[in-house]
Amino acid sequence: MITRDQSVPRLRGLVTDIDGTLTDQSRRLNTEAIDAIRVLVDNGVQVVLASGNTACFMDALCRMIGTGGNFIGENGGVYRIGYTGTIVTTGEGSGPRKALADLISFYKGKGITLDLFSFPYRFVDVAFARTVSVSEVRTVLKDYPVEVLNTGFAIHLQPPGITKGVAFSSLVREIGLDTTDFLAVGDAQNDIDLLSRAGVGAAVANAHPDLRHEADWISDKKYGEGFMDTLKEYFPDYFLDR
Repeated sequence: MITRDQSVPRLRGLVTDIDGTLTDQSRRLNTEAIDAIRVLVDNGVQVVLASGNTACFMDALCRMIGTGGNFIGENGGVYRIGYTGTIVTTGEGSGPRKALADLISFYKGKGITLDLFSFPYRFVDVAFARTVSVSEVRTVLKDYPVEVLNTGFAIHLQPPGITKGVAFSSLVREIGLDTTDFLAVGDAQNDIDLLSRAGVGAAVANAHPDLRHEADWISDKKYGEGFMDTLKEYFPDYFLDR
């Protein structure tokens, strides 16, 4: 039995990244993590899945895992509450699309074709495979009103100010909770704002050094095993009695 650290707030929810946190480097979901999330849901814990993936991908993932349907997609560009909720966009996608079009032309001139990720299904950001240099992309787009984000799994172009953390704050406010009511788990730089707003921020062992610096707790295990390690550290002892 864990003796609860009284300095750690009582928790009501979990917000977790997907790729690199629930999955391994090949994007295979950890099946123990799925079972553990279902236990949280069955115990009345609010679960929010947060990712750079599209809204339709996140909807399917919520249904397959068995959550209540809350998600953050496109690295904070969209979010939804429950399965019947409206998809909320937190920014405007024209800037990233214009930047992407010009980037495609730039690389076409070099004989390179960008591998786009789910382009027709994105509302705010755009994403493509890491088959080109991130630093070169930033140089080409330095005068465009976009942020270039390297998640470790894809390169994203986003409007300035869009983050998982901003969307997280909006989502939890709408369900009557506070970000400090949540345990947040992640692995990449795009999870930093998410962890900084949560009551407890945890990182898996494969996390980026910048995220590790932000985390309150760091697992010594990687990927899905690190997620499971985190849950064992905090659930059920740090969550509200039901």
